[in-house]
Amino acid sequence: MSRELELLERLVAFPTISDQSNLDLIDWAQNLLQEAGFHTTRIPASDPKKAGLHAIVGPRQSGGICLSAHTDVVPVKGQNWTRAPFSLTREGPHVYGRGTTDMKGFLACALAAAERMKNHEIQRPLSLLLSYDEEIGCVGLSEMLPHLRGLLAEPELVLVGEPTSMQIATGHKGKTAYKVTCRGEAGHSALSPLFVNAIHLAARFVEEIRALQSELSACKGDRSYKIPYSTVHIGRINGGRALNIVPDLVSLDMEVRHLAQTAASDVFEKLSTAAERVCAAEGCTDAIKIEPAASYPGLDHDPKSSSVALLRAATGGSSTTKVPFGTEAGFFAELGLNAVVVGPGDMAAHGHKPDEKIAIGEIESCADMLDKLLLHLTN
Repeated sequence: MSRELELLERLVAFPTISDQSNLDLIDWAQNLLQEAGFHTTRIPASDPKKAGLHAIVGPRQSGGICLSAHTDVVPVKGQNWTRAPFSLTREGPHVYGRGTTDMKGFLACALAAAERMKNHEIQRPLSLLLSYDEEIGCVGLSEMLPHLRGLLAEPELVLVGEPTSMQIATGHKGKTAYKVTCRGEAGHSALSPLFVNAIHLAARFVEEIRALQSELSACKGDRSYKIPYSTVHIGRINGGRALNIVPDLVSLDMEVRHLAQTAASDVFEKLSTAAERVCAAEGCTDAIKIEPAASYPGLDHDPKSSSVALLRAATGGSSTTKVPFGTEAGFFAELGLNAVVVGPGDMAAHGHKPDEKIAIGEIESCADMLDKLLLHLTN
């Protein structure tokens, strides 16, 4: 475990919060992988302070395994940390630090496994893919996709190492975030009935969303999830200028988390129809605008596939599950690749929290799984 923890200590020390640069980490990882014999390709981001990285070793052919991880972490500001968030702290069976669970613990294991490839003559390629801006809606990998089509070829398995407590996750919901703008008419509040009140529009729209959630909840859904149906959620409302002014503008931030079998466009159509009903009830036209923001696709991989069988063998027969949070795996699935999510750490218990931690035993289990996968590449 010494090498995995050494690498994790170095990774945690990079403060790669999503609104900051990840270039120092990418520089370091690229040098490490090049020294291990990998051919590396840096993938530029629209933000010049960020980049992705692809590295590959072995014969350039289809098959093999791709290990995928994001490099960014969520902020620590406003959280009550009792340990330095960007310094790895070991206490008993755990190590603490931002990103230990989500998901630098897996990345440390992947880099250590990559170094060990120098001791093997492999028959199929091993590749590593490092992305950015996953924590703000999988933005980075979405930007990287045009480059990946030529780099990834057709690996037998794309392993996305998000924390699943080392269970094999074959599915998760997709997500689209929306900015909703309700436009009314400014006027003196003494004459308020003469004007369209944007807050009234927003209030009616919220009631429509609650009705839509009831409709979605009644669907049969997927019982593999704790919440087996698609969900709609409004997280923020902002509007109004002063008490004596009829509000002319209200904005809402909302999201849809949809089952992989449900097209995001179907839910968007329902949102648009709801907006039309609200405008008709308030006697106005086109007063509500719904704009999609960040999005990622869902994942629904066959639990009986050969890629899952390979992971079962490597993990000692781990059970399959579906996770409530999104990952980058859906993008790989849309490319026609076999994408599965397995990684160390407990997202619900430790991810995104102050004093984020991971059990050293899970790091050990992940390293053991990767060693078995490397042996598969030598046969």
